[in-house]
Amino acid sequence: MSKRSPLALAVLALLAENPMHPYRMQRLITSRGKSDVINVTARASLYNTIDRLDRDGLVQLRETTREGQRPERSVYEITDAGRAAADLWMREMISAPKPDYPEFTAAVAHLPLLEPAQAAEYLRLRAAGIAAEIGRISAELDAAKGRLPRLFLLDTELILDTRRTELRWIDSVLADLHSGAMDWSRESLAQLSLTLEKPDEHPDTEEHTP
Repeated sequence: MSKRSPLALAVLALLAENPMHPYRMQRLITSRGKSDVINVTARASLYNTIDRLDRDGLVQLRETTREGQRPERSVYEITDAGRAAADLWMREMISAPKPDYPEFTAAVAHLPLLEPAQAAEYLRLRAAGIAAEIGRISAELDAAKGRLPRLFLLDTELILDTRRTELRWIDSVLADLHSGAMDWSRESLAQLSLTLEKPDEHPDTEEHTP
Protein backbone atom coordinates (compact mmCIF):
# COMPACT_ATOMS: atom_id res chain seq x y z
CA MET A 1 0.00 0.00 0.00
CA SER A 2 1.28 3.45 -0.88
CA LYS A 3 2.18 5.84 1.93
CA ARG A 4 -0.76 7.95 3.02
CA SER A 5 -0.49 11.75 3.00
CA PRO A 6 -2.85 14.73 2.63
CA LEU A 7 -1.35 15.52 -0.78
CA ALA A 8 -1.68 11.93 -1.99
CA LEU A 9 -5.31 11.89 -0.89
CA ALA A 10 -5.94 15.18 -2.72
CA VAL A 11 -4.49 13.70 -5.93
CA LEU A 12 -6.71 10.64 -5.70
CA ALA A 13 -9.77 12.78 -4.90
CA LEU A 14 -9.20 15.02 -7.93
CA LEU A 15 -8.60 12.08 -10.26
CA ALA A 16 -11.77 10.45 -8.94
CA GLU A 17 -13.57 13.45 -10.46
CA ASN A 18 -11.81 13.44 -13.84
CA PRO A 19 -8.48 12.51 -15.42
CA MET A 20 -6.17 15.54 -15.38
CA HIS A 21 -2.58 16.70 -15.54
CA PRO A 22 -0.55 17.80 -12.48
CA TYR A 23 -0.70 21.52 -13.28
CA ARG A 24 -4.50 21.43 -13.26
CA MET A 25 -4.44 19.54 -9.96
CA GLN A 26 -2.29 22.25 -8.38
CA ARG A 27 -4.50 25.00 -9.80
CA LEU A 28 -7.72 23.35 -8.57
CA ILE A 29 -6.37 22.80 -5.07
CA THR A 30 -5.51 26.50 -4.89
CA SER A 31 -8.63 27.87 -6.59
CA ARG A 32 -10.90 25.77 -4.36
CA GLY A 33 -9.28 27.19 -1.25
CA LYS A 34 -7.75 23.86 -0.23
CA SER A 35 -4.18 25.19 -0.08
CA ASP A 36 -4.77 25.92 3.63
CA VAL A 37 -4.86 22.18 4.28
CA ILE A 38 -2.90 20.81 1.28
CA ASN A 39 0.61 22.16 0.72
CA VAL A 40 1.14 22.57 -3.03
CA THR A 41 3.55 25.49 -2.93
CA ALA A 42 6.35 23.25 -4.20
CA ARG A 43 5.25 21.69 -7.48
CA ALA A 44 8.04 19.13 -7.17
CA SER A 45 6.25 17.62 -4.16
CA LEU A 46 3.14 17.16 -6.28
CA TYR A 47 5.06 15.47 -9.09
CA ASN A 48 6.92 13.23 -6.62
CA THR A 49 3.62 12.21 -5.04
CA ILE A 50 2.08 11.40 -8.42
CA ASP A 51 5.15 9.37 -9.40
CA ARG A 52 4.87 7.38 -6.17
CA LEU A 53 1.17 6.74 -6.65
CA ASP A 54 1.90 5.65 -10.23
CA ARG A 55 4.60 3.21 -9.08
CA ASP A 56 2.24 1.79 -6.48
CA GLY A 57 -0.53 1.29 -9.03
CA LEU A 58 -2.98 3.79 -7.54
CA VAL A 59 -2.92 6.10 -10.57
CA GLN A 60 -1.83 5.55 -14.15
CA LEU A 61 -0.92 7.57 -17.19
CA ARG A 62 -3.92 8.00 -19.45
CA GLU A 63 -2.43 10.08 -22.26
CA THR A 64 0.07 12.78 -23.11
CA THR A 65 -1.32 15.97 -24.61
CA ARG A 66 0.10 19.15 -26.10
CA GLU A 67 -1.64 22.49 -26.61
CA GLY A 68 -0.01 24.76 -29.16
CA GLN A 69 3.59 25.55 -28.29
CA ARG A 70 3.17 24.48 -24.68
CA PRO A 71 5.19 21.54 -23.30
CA GLU A 72 3.62 18.10 -23.31
CA ARG A 73 1.40 17.34 -20.32
CA SER A 74 0.85 13.93 -18.81
CA VAL A 75 -2.79 13.23 -17.99
CA TYR A 76 -3.35 10.75 -15.17
CA GLU A 77 -6.38 8.75 -14.07
CA ILE A 78 -7.22 6.88 -10.90
CA THR A 79 -7.18 3.07 -10.84
CA ASP A 80 -9.46 0.67 -8.99
CA ALA A 81 -6.66 0.18 -6.46
CA GLY A 82 -6.50 3.96 -6.08
CA ARG A 83 -10.21 4.18 -5.34
CA ALA A 84 -9.88 1.44 -2.73
CA ALA A 85 -6.88 3.19 -1.17
CA ALA A 86 -8.72 6.53 -1.06
CA ASP A 87 -11.67 4.86 0.69
CA LEU A 88 -9.36 3.22 3.24
CA TRP A 89 -7.45 6.45 3.89
CA MET A 90 -10.67 8.39 4.39
CA ARG A 91 -11.91 5.86 6.93
CA GLU A 92 -8.63 5.88 8.84
CA MET A 93 -8.11 9.65 8.72
CA ILE A 94 -11.65 10.52 9.81
CA SER A 95 -12.47 7.79 12.33
CA ALA A 96 -9.14 7.28 14.13
CA PRO A 97 -7.58 10.24 16.00
CA LYS A 98 -3.82 10.34 15.51
CA PRO A 99 -1.13 12.52 17.13
CA ASP A 100 0.11 15.11 14.64
CA TYR A 101 3.17 16.30 16.58
CA PRO A 102 2.90 19.92 15.39
CA GLU A 103 5.90 22.23 15.81
CA PHE A 104 4.03 24.82 17.87
CA THR A 105 2.98 22.26 20.47
CA ALA A 106 6.56 20.98 20.69
CA ALA A 107 7.81 24.55 21.21
CA VAL A 108 5.19 25.17 23.93
CA ALA A 109 6.38 22.01 25.69
CA HIS A 110 9.81 23.64 25.97
CA LEU A 111 8.68 27.18 26.80
CA PRO A 112 10.90 27.25 29.93
CA LEU A 113 13.90 27.57 27.57
CA LEU A 114 12.82 31.20 27.21
CA GLU A 115 12.60 33.97 29.75
CA PRO A 116 8.96 34.83 30.59
CA ALA A 117 9.26 38.17 28.79
CA GLN A 118 10.59 36.44 25.65
CA ALA A 119 7.80 33.88 25.75
CA ALA A 120 5.22 36.66 26.01
CA GLU A 121 6.77 38.55 23.10
CA TYR A 122 6.77 35.52 20.81
CA LEU A 123 3.22 34.56 21.79
CA ARG A 124 2.01 38.09 21.07
CA LEU A 125 3.55 37.88 17.59
CA ARG A 126 1.82 34.55 16.99
CA ALA A 127 -1.47 35.92 18.28
CA ALA A 128 -1.26 38.83 15.84
CA GLY A 129 -0.59 36.45 12.96
CA ILE A 130 -3.45 34.17 13.93
CA ALA A 131 -5.82 37.12 14.29
CA ALA A 132 -4.95 38.23 10.76
CA GLU A 133 -5.45 34.68 9.49
CA ILE A 134 -8.84 34.49 11.21
CA GLY A 135 -9.88 37.70 9.46
CA ARG A 136 -8.79 36.36 6.08
CA ILE A 137 -10.45 32.97 6.49
CA SER A 138 -13.66 34.53 7.83
CA ALA A 139 -13.89 36.82 4.80
CA GLU A 140 -13.25 33.92 2.40
CA LEU A 141 -15.83 31.77 4.16
CA ASP A 142 -18.48 34.51 4.09
CA ALA A 143 -17.86 35.05 0.38
CA ALA A 144 -18.08 31.32 -0.38
CA LYS A 145 -21.27 30.68 1.59
CA GLY A 146 -23.41 32.30 -1.07
CA ARG A 147 -22.12 30.12 -3.90
CA LEU A 148 -21.03 26.81 -2.35
CA PRO A 149 -22.90 24.30 -0.16
CA ARG A 150 -21.55 23.73 3.36
CA LEU A 151 -20.21 20.32 2.30
CA PHE A 152 -17.37 22.03 0.43
CA LEU A 153 -16.62 24.46 3.26
CA LEU A 154 -16.27 22.05 6.17
CA ASP A 155 -12.47 22.10 6.15
CA THR A 156 -12.45 25.90 6.18
CA GLU A 157 -14.90 25.92 9.10
CA LEU A 158 -12.68 23.51 11.02
CA ILE A 159 -9.54 25.59 10.39
CA LEU A 160 -11.34 28.75 11.48
CA ASP A 161 -12.64 27.22 14.72
CA THR A 162 -9.21 25.71 15.44
CA ARG A 163 -7.51 29.09 14.97
CA ARG A 164 -10.07 30.81 17.19
CA THR A 165 -9.53 28.21 19.92
CA GLU A 166 -5.75 28.61 19.68
CA LEU A 167 -6.04 32.41 19.89
CA ARG A 168 -8.21 32.15 23.03
CA TRP A 169 -5.64 29.83 24.59
CA ILE A 170 -2.73 32.14 23.75
CA ASP A 171 -4.65 35.09 25.22
CA SER A 172 -5.13 33.14 28.47
CA VAL A 173 -1.41 32.33 28.67
CA LEU A 174 -0.48 35.95 27.97
CA ALA A 175 -2.85 37.07 30.73
CA ASP A 176 -1.13 34.76 33.24
CA LEU A 177 2.31 35.94 32.11
CA HIS A 178 1.25 39.57 32.42
CA SER A 179 -0.25 39.13 35.90
CA GLY A 180 2.65 37.06 37.17
CA ALA A 181 0.43 34.04 37.80
CA MET A 182 2.81 32.15 35.50
CA ASP A 183 6.47 32.89 36.13
CA TRP A 184 9.77 31.06 36.22
CA SER A 185 13.49 31.48 36.50
CA ARG A 186 16.45 29.21 35.94
CA GLU A 187 16.81 28.77 39.69
CA SER A 188 13.14 27.87 40.24
CA LEU A 189 13.21 25.47 37.29
CA ALA A 190 16.34 23.76 38.61
CA GLN A 191 14.70 23.31 42.02
CA LEU A 192 11.49 22.03 40.42
CA SER A 193 13.48 19.55 38.36
CA LEU A 194 15.04 18.13 41.53
CA THR A 195 11.64 17.90 43.18
CA LEU A 196 10.02 16.10 40.26
CA GLU A 197 12.91 13.76 39.52
CA LYS A 198 12.12 10.24 40.67
CA PRO A 199 14.86 8.25 42.34
CA ASP A 200 16.20 5.39 40.28
CA GLU A 201 14.38 2.25 41.36
CA HIS A 202 17.29 0.10 40.23
CA PRO A 203 20.47 2.10 40.83
CA ASP A 204 23.65 0.81 39.33
CA THR A 205 25.88 -0.80 41.90
CA GLU A 206 29.58 -1.31 41.64
CA GLU A 207 31.00 -4.65 42.56
CA HIS A 208 34.01 -4.49 44.81
CA THR A 209 36.34 -7.41 44.92
CA PRO A 210 38.24 -7.91 48.14
